[in-house]
Amino acid sequence: MLKGHQTWVFESKPVIIASAAVGGAFEAQGAIAEDFDCLHEDIWLGQESFEKAEKKLLEEACETAINKAKMKKEDVQFLISGDLMNQIISSSFAARTLGMPFLGVFGACSSSMEGLALASLLVDSKAAEYVVTGASSHNVAAEKQFRYPTEYGGQKPPTAQWTVTGAGAGLVAQKGKGPRVTSATIGRVVDMGISDPFNMGSAMAPAAVDTIEAHFRDLKIDPSYYDLIATGDLASVGHKIAGDLLAKHGLEMPREIFTDCGLLIYKKDQPVMAGASGCACSATVTYGHFLNRMRKGELKRILVVATGALLSPLSYQQKESIPCIAHAVSIEI
Repeated sequence: MLKGHQTWVFESKPVIIASAAVGGAFEAQGAIAEDFDCLHEDIWLGQESFEKAEKKLLEEACETAINKAKMKKEDVQFLISGDLMNQIISSSFAARTLGMPFLGVFGACSSSMEGLALASLLVDSKAAEYVVTGASSHNVAAEKQFRYPTEYGGQKPPTAQWTVTGAGAGLVAQKGKGPRVTSATIGRVVDMGISDPFNMGSAMAPAAVDTIEAHFRDLKIDPSYYDLIATGDLASVGHKIAGDLLAKHGLEMPREIFTDCGLLIYKKDQPVMAGASGCACSATVTYGHFLNRMRKGELKRILVVATGALLSPLSYQQKESIPCIAHAVSIEI
């Protein structure tokens, strides 16, 4: 059901009956390593390329979530997934392996919550009984496509972020036990003219603010409704900007509940500049860390606002600014 201008309220409250998070060696040294179902020692994952390694990460996350639900791939009606690679090849090639009817999405790093919102809409409308949704990224594959191959050893500014090597997936169903998806606010594309690919947090912050304000306006609630509100990958630079903008607009975010997935994955002594980013950032934190906390009873209501920078190597080379978007999904247990 549409409520307000851009928010879906799911009357049946689709349930995430299983979820999984898979990561690499650097993530294994991080702050939430215990919330990953599988951590690899080698960023190649035994593959011939980093792109093939990312595909395997996504396959593992989807298969692990299905196995945890004690189901088979044939029981699932649809797979919804997105990634950062050109033409979302990680997702489409993984879909080739998984053999499920496939809906590919591209929202850059907002793809995790875009997928969860669409999966919940399908389940809530009875268009599907089971939907797997996920997102993936790989540090070296993303560096090669968007910036410079790591072999160059290029210097990065403090505003830059570290792309997470990993994948997260959730299995959304009409019935079952687990956290339930109650609503989703679909974001608008916001472009404030920033063109620096090493300053994604600043570019994405206004989009996050726009979606957060729309969510509370449409549902007529305030931040105190949630135990935790997390942006996707604004990291230290963008998260502060978002907090300042929200306060300026009269929406105060309590510090104890307002966080960012890009600030949670790694430890302070890991050299990640401003923090984490990538499609796997919000995907692994949500489908691993956050849902684990909900199942333990530590959190009852959360709002995840995944953020994405909708640039490409081509648009950057043509001197375009960076349009950004954010999608918010509320999960309750």
